[in-house]
Amino acid sequence: MIWSAYLGLPLSLEGVGAILGLEKQKLKKGKDLIKYFCTPCKPTASNGNRIRNLPIHDLSKWSAFKKYNKRDVETEMAIQNKLSKFPVPKFVWDEYHLDQEINDLGIALDLKLINNAIEIDDYSRSKLINEMRDLTNLENPNSVQQLKDWLADKGLETETLGKKVVSELIKTSSDDLSEVLTLRQQVAKSSIKKYQAMKNAVCSDSRARGMFQFYGANRTGRFAGRILQPQNLPRNNMPDLSQARELVRTNNLEALEMLYDSVPEVLSELIRTSFIPKDGYKFIVADFSSIERVVLAWLAGERWVLDAYSRKKDLYIATASQMFNVPIENINKKDPLRQKGKVADLACGYGGSVGALIAMGALDMGLTEEELRPLVNAWRTANPNIVSFWWDVDRATIKAVRERTTTKTHGIVFSYQSGMLFIKLPSGRHLSYVKPRIEINQFGSDCITYEGINGAKKWDRIQSYGPKFVENIVQAISRDILCYAMENLRHYRIVMHIHDEIIIEAKKNVSVDGICEILGQNPPWAKGLKLRAEGFESYFYKKD
Repeated sequence: MIWSAYLGLPLSLEGVGAILGLEKQKLKKGKDLIKYFCTPCKPTASNGNRIRNLPIHDLSKWSAFKKYNKRDVETEMAIQNKLSKFPVPKFVWDEYHLDQEINDLGIALDLKLINNAIEIDDYSRSKLINEMRDLTNLENPNSVQQLKDWLADKGLETETLGKKVVSELIKTSSDDLSEVLTLRQQVAKSSIKKYQAMKNAVCSDSRARGMFQFYGANRTGRFAGRILQPQNLPRNNMPDLSQARELVRTNNLEALEMLYDSVPEVLSELIRTSFIPKDGYKFIVADFSSIERVVLAWLAGERWVLDAYSRKKDLYIATASQMFNVPIENINKKDPLRQKGKVADLACGYGGSVGALIAMGALDMGLTEEELRPLVNAWRTANPNIVSFWWDVDRATIKAVRERTTTKTHGIVFSYQSGMLFIKLPSGRHLSYVKPRIEINQFGSDCITYEGINGAKKWDRIQSYGPKFVENIVQAISRDILCYAMENLRHYRIVMHIHDEIIIEAKKNVSVDGICEILGQNPPWAKGLKLRAEGFESYFYKKD
């Protein structure tokens, strides 16, 4: 599976077999057979009250099951034979072994907090729905369709009750409708799915395991979240997080309702804090500062970004200074120019334009649509080397595929071999793109298309171009930097890692500065890249 993922292929045996066109592919009827023979069955009078199905209970199914298992092995051997020309580097296998160690170690969960959060949420949710029922007379006010119909009867038509839409409707609706919509938003927030997933996943020693999928991100090789999805946790912004957490741990609902406007919002912000170190230990949470922005500037040779970073300047302020020709010392963190620099950095680094700015919330920040195009132009003018990098990569990929040759730009090697496009990163790892070809995009220009997993999680032909390949490259290198750091920290207890962040279950005498110093060490293949790491210690996980 890891070998297939490394070559840009699906993670499933069935998927890989289909893509490679194997003569002997995985048999599709295996799921029912696995369920029959490999999971407990419900004891009934008709099955003799047994809790397991044995071969003697259905010899024809047992024969089919053996055939199914044999075919799996044959398929795996055929895949190995097909992929033998493209071996996975040893250091990638080492990363996989470290990943398995982290998954096996797991992370402790605060079951007292989790159980109380589920109980409080249940009470809070029922109370909110009852309030909505009193205001609307609806049988089920939590039903999206019933509530939309009720709002329509009151003269408020809406296609969706999504979070952003409801927030806007609250601002413009009459008081009675606004009250119902506010309750709706709280009910929508009131979700114990994460807490319930934690309760379901926890092992007998109060630790959760198996949360990371090695090479889960098809294009970059980044890790993906599994079971508890640690890469998709709500942020915490509460200044009194510890106080709120203790109120939930002591089941003090009365104080929660008195001190906070929304109990569901409190529970949402406390989800991260369910992760705790084991007794006698603490968490050290450390991450790289602005890693993607710095890697992009390093590859492109955008010196002013690297200089600002090495001087420990706020990069959003530095961007605003460069974009608007304002001295950096004249911009502070509350200056609107910094906000413009921030949204431009987040939206424009990989070729994004007006649409990307809107998606990043530029209009919600108070920017007008008329300001967006000039903002894009200002960012690109301030970052000419990055813009050049995009199109150098675009030309390199097209030439490699069209001429079935090897090209190189900015230290990145692009090659076409056996129906694959490979991008060799500075670390020596390759990004792989299956069955690439040259096609014409919607603008009438040449572009690369290849086969891969699309946004809908389906195998499809995907269109790409220079800035998108640059995004893959930058995120992949950032991932390699994280793996290098984790290898250096291997003798510590790494319990979680999220994109550019590492969480260590550390003994009391381990210092944050010591961990950050190791984290900030440059890989030998990243000459001239100056990394910086920051961190803090805590007795529960949080965003500082």
